[in-house]
Amino acid sequence: MQERKSRAEKRAATAARILDAARFEFGAHGAVGATIRGIASRAGVDPSLVLQHYGSKQALFALAVRPADDLTADGVPAHLAEVLDLRLRELPPATRALMRSMLTSPEAATVARDYLQERTTNLSSTMVGDDSEVRAAVIVSSILGVTIARHFLDLPALADLTSDQIAAVTDSWLRPLS
Repeated sequence: MQERKSRAEKRAATAARILDAARFEFGAHGAVGATIRGIASRAGVDPSLVLQHYGSKQALFALAVRPADDLTADGVPAHLAEVLDLRLRELPPATRALMRSMLTSPEAATVARDYLQERTTNLSSTMVGDDSEVRAAVIVSSILGVTIARHFLDLPALADLTSDQIAAVTDSWLRPLS
């Protein structure tokens, strides 16, 4: 016998469907090209429900593109190598949406800048030397550049890298951490 969902459970499931649809639509069309109607259609809901759950397209965008993982200073070098390896594979819809929109949407630029600053600060805290923040910013920015070159510019040299090749590159980046 199938249990009936409560009103709160149905509401949460609808909100999750809308957020998933928004991640896809923002990833495919960017912040400017995605529409509330497109998101609603993909989620199988009325457009008014999108606004009822999230308030505005901008608020939904900010939530849809926010990376879910939390980075601590422990394990940053391994995390960065893993991130680079993942960024050369398939991008999550939220990451694709943020990257597609960060140069055309002030809201996306703010989300991207805050995220990159967080990563820079965490990496810098694991490094020694007066220039640790600059070195961390260069590493974080390099990963961003590699991601753009691979997924949006289709740079052939990055298309078929193995994990070992990626590790060799990141080892040279991360060697000065100690």
